[in-house]
Parts: sequence; C-alpha cells; structure tokens
Amino acid sequence: MPVISGSTGPAAPRAPLKTSSLAADRKRYGEFWLRCRKQLGRLPAKPKRNAAEAAAAAEILGRARDSRSRFMRAHAREVYDSLTQGRSVFVRADELCRRAAAMYPGLVPDALELKRESSLAQGDKDGLEVDQGIFFSQVLGEPASGTHLCHAMLLPREDSRAYLAKLEREGEVELAGAHLKRQGKTSVVSLRNPRFLNAEDDSTLAGTEIAVDLALLDPKTEVCVLRGGAVEHPKYGGRRLFGAGINLTHLYQGKIPYLMYIIRDLGFVNKLYRGLALPEVSPEEDSIEKLWIAAVEGFAIGGHCQILLTMDQVIAAEDAYMTLPARKEGIVPGAANLRLARHVGERVARQAILAERRIECASPEGRLICDAIVAPGEIDAEIERRAARLTDSGMVSAAGNRRAFRAGEEPLDAFRRYMAVYAREQARCHFSPALISNLEKHWNAASRKG
Repeated sequence: MPVISGSTGPAAPRAPLKTSSLAADRKRYGEFWLRCRKQLGRLPAKPKRNAAEAAAAAEILGRARDSRSRFMRAHAREVYDSLTQGRSVFVRADELCRRAAAMYPGLVPDALELKRESSLAQGDKDGLEVDQGIFFSQVLGEPASGTHLCHAMLLPREDSRAYLAKLEREGEVELAGAHLKRQGKTSVVSLRNPRFLNAEDDSTLAGTEIAVDLALLDPKTEVCVLRGGAVEHPKYGGRRLFGAGINLTHLYQGKIPYLMYIIRDLGFVNKLYRGLALPEVSPEEDSIEKLWIAAVEGFAIGGHCQILLTMDQVIAAEDAYMTLPARKEGIVPGAANLRLARHVGERVARQAILAERRIECASPEGRLICDAIVAPGEIDAEIERRAARLTDSGMVSAAGNRRAFRAGEEPLDAFRRYMAVYAREQARCHFSPALISNLEKHWNAASRKG
C-alpha cells in the first residue's frame, strides 16, 4: 500500500466500486475496511494532526463511508435478516450494532473502537459512529427490515418486566433519570436529572424508557402523566421543570453516544406516541396503550419540546415556554421536523426549528400544542382534574382512537421513512465541526463542568 512521502501521511486505499453477492462483498469490502482502519491508525490522534495528516484522515474516512453506503444499499435487507435470523427474532438497536460489528467486521465500529472514542471530547473524535448512522439509515430505508426494527424498539425492554413486582408491591419505582409512582388510576412519570435541569443524556435514557414501559404495563392504571421533577439549580429554587433537552455539556465533552438518538426516538419517545407493541402482531393493528398527559412547568426545551408532540393532552403553566434550538446547537431535533407542523403549521414550525423561535405556552401558537394554560400553582390540581375526567369516562375507546389518529397523521411507514433520513443526517451533524463551534459560541461549553 503506498505511503506518501513527507508529512502527508498514508494514502487512502482504493475501495471496491461495484457490488455482487453478499458473501463475496462481505469479504472484499471487509478487507478494504480493515485496510482503512490500519491506515487511519498510522496517523497521529486527531488533535495532533497537521493539515496534511488531517486531509489524509478525511480522505480515508470518506472513502470508507462511501463504500459502507454502497454495501448497505445493495445488501441492507440481507444483512438485517442475517442479524435477526430472517426477522424471526426482535433485536434492539444497540444489540443490532454489536451483532453487525461481529458478523461484518468494519461495517460499524466494534466495542474496542467505541470505548476508545468515548474517552475523547467530541471535537477530538474521528466520528467512527457515523458508520452506525449509515447502517441504520439503510436498514430503516428498506421497508421490511426498517418496519421490523421499529417493531423491535416498540416492545417492552427485557429489564422492564423485572420491576413490575416492585411496582406492584410498593406502588412506585425509582430509576436513573425517572421516577414512576401510581396515584389511584394514574401512572405519574417524573423526569429526573436535577443537576442538569432534567436534561437528557446517556445516564437517563434507559431509566426513562423503563419508566414508560412500566407506566403502560401497570394493570392498575388507566392514564399516564409525564412531568419534570424538582431541580437543584439555585436559580430555580427546587422548582419542577419539564426539561432542558439534551445535556449540552455532556455533548461537548463527548459523553453523548450517537446511538442515544436512535434508541431514544425509536424507543421511549415512539412508545409515548404508539404505545407498547406486541410481538405477534403489527404495532398498527394492536398495542398496549394509555392516554398521556404532559405537565409543562418552566420550560420544554429541545428534546422535551419534541416529547410534547406525542402527548394526548398538554397542561402548561402560564409562564412556561417551548423552544427547539437544535439548529443552533448543530443537530436535528428528533422527530419534530415530522410532527411540529401538524400542530402549529409549516411556517411556524420552520421558524421554530430553523430560526430558534421561542413559543410561549400561553401564546396563540403555544395553545395549538397546549390544551390548558393554568397558573403555576394550579398544575397539580389541573392534572388531578384531567386524569379523573379521563378515567371516569372509561378508556375502552382510547387505544382505538389513538390508532385511528395515527393512521391519518403518521402511519408507521411514514415514521420509518423519516427515521431513515434522520439516522443519516443526525450522524453527520453529531460529528460536524459546526456542532463544536456552536456549543462554544452559544453555550460557552468549554468552561462548563460535567
């Protein structure tokens, strides 16, 4: 393999330009990805590269990514079938990546590569997880595999059922990132990350999804409430806040893995909207569903604003507001691009997503998302009134009506196609130099402590 003389670093190897059978391409492309990995390993770490070495790394990474896209465009369905025994077993996104790394070396980063990159600040990473974005974009873009993956992510987590006995015995469960408590016929999920204004990060993801699973699985409740817990920041004096979106400090520090976006939006956020799937039937035909009420106190920023777009009813304090600052941060705001326009219209949606328009909950636009605006001190009473009204009227038609709404506004196939685009674009954004620049400019991220 040629090595360019001087300080320019190793030349990028030549990629296969055509595809054939999966067996042949697995060997040919796998050998190419291994050569790319070795060439990249000959270069200094990213922060220590000179301009020529940085260009060489970009060329190696670019050729490898182009080849992975070509490989997956040709073989997405076959690859997915090989990882799921012909779609006879449901495999969650994180496990799917582990299987792909083992069965198709070089297609996605393996555990050792991920561990090495996870120790680096975001700006110091080579962005190996972009390959996961390529993988998921093609899997989700193929109808059979994409639908099967969406189904897999709507099933209850394996570890959720282990908490059901505790919930039955004690009526509440404390988890990392969320607290679930049964109150009469209502399951109340409180989002908890008090040090970071209830922001979402890798430490809160699993616990939040388990809490959502349990709220839906609890046979003694008929309606669910989602709200923010009390926070520690002195500015807010122990007040409840709905949530500050993604943990930007952790994002800058490299502590937010790319897979968090995929697991979040295919997992608990989609479960809020579609309920829990059953293994033997399509999620669009049957599911475990309850109505969800959100209570917004303080603010719903970023990912927490996205969550409101999945709710059946939203109560908000009259001084609360919503924002979607993902563009300023350098990322795509989950499924808000798919869902927000249905609530506020396309023009306001573009202003909110592309121009950081703040929406006061009590404004005319805010009332298109929020069903009730009350004084801050009346939130608890309004939650109780609405939950009682919903449970008193009976819940026989709730699941059917939710499915009927989704059939017209967002069938599962439309969501799948959106997520295929989202998986690719979010991977690019997550490792874009613009993300680091935006966080330093708008968040002063370099001086914050994690």
